[in-house]
Amino acid sequence: MAVRRYFLGANTGKGFVSLYDEFCKPEIGNFLYVIKGGPGCGKSSFMKKIGKAAEDADLDVEYVICSGDPDSLDGAIFLDRNAAIVDGTSPHVLEPTYAVASERYVDLTRFYDVEAAKARRTEIIALSDEYRAHYRSAYRILHAMGEVESERRMAMHAQMDFSKLRRRTDGILARELRGDGTGSGRVDRAFLGGVTHRGEICRFDTVEALCPRIYAIIDSAGLGNEMLETVVQAAQAKHFDIIACPNPDRPRELHHVLIPEKGLAFITTNARNPYDGKPYRRLRLDAMAEEKLTRAQKAKLRFTRRVEASLLDEAVSALSDAKKAHDALESAYHPCVDFEGATALAEKEIKRLLKQ
Repeated sequence: MAVRRYFLGANTGKGFVSLYDEFCKPEIGNFLYVIKGGPGCGKSSFMKKIGKAAEDADLDVEYVICSGDPDSLDGAIFLDRNAAIVDGTSPHVLEPTYAVASERYVDLTRFYDVEAAKARRTEIIALSDEYRAHYRSAYRILHAMGEVESERRMAMHAQMDFSKLRRRTDGILARELRGDGTGSGRVDRAFLGGVTHRGEICRFDTVEALCPRIYAIIDSAGLGNEMLETVVQAAQAKHFDIIACPNPDRPRELHHVLIPEKGLAFITTNARNPYDGKPYRRLRLDAMAEEKLTRAQKAKLRFTRRVEASLLDEAVSALSDAKKAHDALESAYHPCVDFEGATALAEKEIKRLLKQ
């Protein structure tokens, strides 16, 4: 049995970025259960209960962590059953593509007492508006952080010897990607981490569970993006299936690449996302760029890093306020929910899953 965890959403300076439309592709034979329900109806608990039953049955499980609350779930994939369950509500709305044939709804709204919720209408509206306002504040702060970071990135990119890095990348790939894979060169995308109300999180434990051979790229400025894209292209050409993990700050860039069949991973690590394990090799890209900077340029970089860190703290504080408002919102809904009914439905779905 293997258990892995990652994210499919990220809080960024451009708002919420979602990879949920790539979740559990029906065209490769997966069946998807799409949960519908509002706050406080037990969607995460429902999925945790089913996931625990799958683990107890010795099934491999991949959990999708909620970017708003990393202690909650937004989904789970049961690899041995070609099945998955996902929270299909805002901000990551999902609807069936091939209804009933490949997906079906799990409707938790049936367990709301509508009249009881109507009686709490004023409280629910106020808390919902407060929750959304804190998220808008967090996104504005993350946008400002990104603007400051762009100045530092430009300075470091200007000094980077990318031709030297390309030569080193070619040498690594010649050694590591010998032979052909047994896959199709499929690329699955997921975030390994992101900015949450608990600070910045990165699930390097998922990397270690899949790939014991790890190249740690020490990079705080996106210097390794071209290298990682080259790794993806080379692995695809040799028919290895890949997990490509975008940078949660800048989702068009790559942060990590995993090639499970080879047990091989290339991860990005830096002061914000430190990797405490022992990698097979370290590639110090920040040092390659910074060694050519003048004393004045290095002083400016230190200043921008301090500003970035301060803005990150403010963004985390805003997300923490959003979490408090969401907790209060769920508490307002709780008296309106038939949790015994939801638990009974979870037991029914567990039996259905384990019979597959």
